[in-house]
Amino acid sequence: MLKLAFLWHMHQPDYRGSDGVMRMPWVFLHAIKDYYEMPWLLSRQNGIKATFNLTPPLMEQLILYEKNGVERDRFLTLLSKEPYELGSEDRELVIKICKSSRFDTMVKPLPRFAELFERSSYQDSELVELEVLFMLSWCGNYLRENSDTVAKLLEKAKGFDSGDKKELIENLLGFIPSILPFYNDLQKRGLISVSTTPMNHPILPLLIDMKSAVVSNPKTKIPSNSLPLVEDAKEQVDRAVKLYSELFGTSPRGFWPAEGAVDEKSVQIYAEQGIEWIATDEEILFKSIGDNERKKLYRPYSFGGPKILFRDHSLSDLIGFAYRFKEAGAAAADFVSRLEDIAKRVDKPIVSVILDGENAWEFYKNNGRDFFERLYSKLERAEWCKTVTLDEASKEYSGSLERLHPGSWINGNFDTWVGHPQKNEAWELLFQTKADYIHHKEELDRTVKEKIDYHFFVCECSDWFWWYGDDHHTEYANDFDRLFRGHLIEIYRLMKLAVPSDLFRPIVADQNLRSLLSEPKFPIHPVIDGKISSFFEWLGSGMIDESAAFSTMEAARGPVEKVYWGQDESRIYLRFDGDMQRLRRGATVRIYTDIEDEPIVLDTKRLSKRGYVKAVLDRILEISIDKRRFPETDVISLRIEIEIGSEAVQTLPGVYELRIDLGDDYSENWFV
Repeated sequence: MLKLAFLWHMHQPDYRGSDGVMRMPWVFLHAIKDYYEMPWLLSRQNGIKATFNLTPPLMEQLILYEKNGVERDRFLTLLSKEPYELGSEDRELVIKICKSSRFDTMVKPLPRFAELFERSSYQDSELVELEVLFMLSWCGNYLRENSDTVAKLLEKAKGFDSGDKKELIENLLGFIPSILPFYNDLQKRGLISVSTTPMNHPILPLLIDMKSAVVSNPKTKIPSNSLPLVEDAKEQVDRAVKLYSELFGTSPRGFWPAEGAVDEKSVQIYAEQGIEWIATDEEILFKSIGDNERKKLYRPYSFGGPKILFRDHSLSDLIGFAYRFKEAGAAAADFVSRLEDIAKRVDKPIVSVILDGENAWEFYKNNGRDFFERLYSKLERAEWCKTVTLDEASKEYSGSLERLHPGSWINGNFDTWVGHPQKNEAWELLFQTKADYIHHKEELDRTVKEKIDYHFFVCECSDWFWWYGDDHHTEYANDFDRLFRGHLIEIYRLMKLAVPSDLFRPIVADQNLRSLLSEPKFPIHPVIDGKISSFFEWLGSGMIDESAAFSTMEAARGPVEKVYWGQDESRIYLRFDGDMQRLRRGATVRIYTDIEDEPIVLDTKRLSKRGYVKAVLDRILEISIDKRRFPETDVISLRIEIEIGSEAVQTLPGVYELRIDLGDDYSENWFV
């Protein structure tokens, strides 16, 4: 019997500024789309169990909505106003956030939203429509089926007014208080277990000893002024245990360390709190035992007290990144067949599948519901497989570890959070502020110290360091940067000390995703030969640097590093640079358009220079598509998927909707 333990990680950082107001609305948006829906989908199936990891900042912010409504959310406060009441900066923010929905899965299914989405400016009545449609696009299947307000507005489809907006906001805020009690009820019924994470989602090993980053990867450069923050690490765990106990009436049995980050010293802190299990990535196990034999992955291990479960990286990533491109039934069948193969090869395996439980589903059709219903149904019928919670899995037979390699679920090290100059600068500011606080701590009263502790713990959150550097990009990098530095600034103000000038200087460059690409400037006429025949043939094309601009939802960098595109009077041109040897060994390139139901499919081993689509792979991959293939459209959207073996390894562009105006003559770029 194979035992399958899902863990869905539900997390958002603390978006509250020094005034206690949330600067970004992602907790609210995922609350109406994912936080209730994920356990609801599971509860509809007989015998399916899973673990949900709820982080403390997420739970606290959900409670804020229950207690304060729109008052503690900047975006909802602006949304509640009439458009004419908004200043230009606030209006731009509202539009920016309202245009953040995923186009193909969230915007396009609402025709009026798709129509408004393309505009750059709005009349007040149009802005109200955009706001309502944005919120509707985030409403999950549960709300669409069970909220009369949501169902009524979806049926109305367009022409929304301020009354509709007010009713929708009130309805959605009224729904949020039902979320945490739903988890509590399902846990009491034995359908799920609920675990948690250290209070503010810190990389605990880095707080304890920054040198663990070097042990994990000797090439990593760490801040020169690092301090051991062992007491902070202990307090982060202690506070999480206390909050969990207040909300669920019992102590947590398990912890998912933030980002799966572990080392031997952090495990000892969990042991002191009586935590029965923790979980991390398979790479940590393999580095700990010096052996990559996969059958050793499928059991819990003992180390220093708590049991440790190691996630199957490949299975987890298939759900998180690859299956969104497959038909739901085919994806579910593929997953179950892989489990069945493990069951045949390994005696009594315990398979841990652990991944983000909220962000992936906006990339799936129907918010992932079709996939989950088919997957859970297949698992329910599989007599050789049983789903269990991680509470249950941790009690199974286990081995013991002599050592535990320090690292996280990303590459088995900590480089995502330290090492880059921006990441290190953020740490250095944190450490310097902590040093100044230590110098003045005895002069402060208890109330001030408690406020300062709160700001320090928030600054220790992993999310700030995730977004610093050039490995991840977001349109909201500057907002994250201001929030991080704002907490440190507030600490100095609470100490009544002059704020160091460094804290007023942005850490991130003034850059967004659009700055990572260049739009086409004029028509191009490349020779489709797979070679850079001339410097000039792609001059004037559009380009996006995929090696720098990939989203958090990409599991890893794929073979393509740069994408070029352009057109002339008769053809669309695409060019891909990168690891062409990897493509030459065999890959399938699927070009999806919003015009055709079926993709253009290219086998890199059998490319052709004939027909409507021509392609050649040599030093680069060049493709041309005859515009006669799209006779009845002016604008076309493209998405490219690269599949190697049976897995989709890359989607292109990673962070940008590639839309081509087929009639654009680029006359606005002409000059004399």
